Amino acid sequence: MSLPDYGFYILCGTAVVLLVSEAVRDPGNFAQTAVFGLTQGAIFALVALGYTMVYGIIELINFAHGDVFTLSAYIGTSILGLFAVTEGSFTALNLITLLIIFPVVMLIMGGINVGIERVAYRPLRNAPRLAPLNILPPWTTTVAGVFFGFKDIFVIVTSAVLVALLAVFINRTKLGKAMRATAQDRDAAQLMGIDINRTISATFFIGAVLAGAGGIIYGLYYNTVYYQLGFRTGLIAFTAAVFGGIGNIPGAAIGGLIIGLTAAFSDIYIGGKWTQVVIFGILIGVLVFRPTGLLGMRVPEK
Repeated sequence: MSLPDYGFYILCGTAVVLLVSEAVRDPGNFAQTAVFGLTQGAIFALVALGYTMVYGIIELINFAHGDVFTLSAYIGTSILGLFAVTEGSFTALNLITLLIIFPVVMLIMGGINVGIERVAYRPLRNAPRLAPLNILPPWTTTVAGVFFGFKDIFVIVTSAVLVALLAVFINRTKLGKAMRATAQDRDAAQLMGIDINRTISATFFIGAVLAGAGGIIYGLYYNTVYYQLGFRTGLIAFTAAVFGGIGNIPGAAIGGLIIGLTAAFSDIYIGGKWTQVVIFGILIGVLVFRPTGLLGMRVPEK
């Protein structure tokens, strides 16, 4: 084990010891913070998956991904507003509306991201790398002093389902196998008859679909959307992707959850004004001590 690996594990071990001590000192507050951290981490994970999928195949970072996330939040909440759906008015009709709006917005954002790939990224594909409103029910409960509601369960379950569906798609479908082959060796995949342009466009589409779901979930959970949302969320999600191992899909999901928990615990135990410093300190630490990330970066086989 190299010296950087020792440094990485020492930092992780120190963080775990500090968290365990806080959990023993005040278990109720610790558990409440963990619930909030998991919910926002689930959102970060959805956005991080888009970053890591695109990088894994074309080795370019889609920095427009955070703006795709923001746009999806605006479109989703605007459509909900057209149906005059408000908080606390949860009915069977509202549930059907939500189930319809989710895939519609995700498909819209997928189409937009395919356009971004065609116009902005395809010309740079072979260039040097430096060239480029709430309708959820107000149900809440308290278990062992920990408060959580339908919102928290909805965010975590929805994100888990989408990540699971992505894993099945990547590992079991023909297009998913084409994506993995393209990520391993683009030229060899093309020689085997794989349509590289179609595969890369599909990757951008799926990444935007996940970001679209994340944008809708964010609007439903926080009840607010602002124009700089994608910049902040995009940077944090990118940090999550790097932390988990850029190009590694399970790593992006785990990285998102860990970063979400880190942000929540930092807000409570260190102070909200230091949270951004802590998050990007993690990014710097990972780049210094473990550049391949927590689960390792997917490196093409030569």
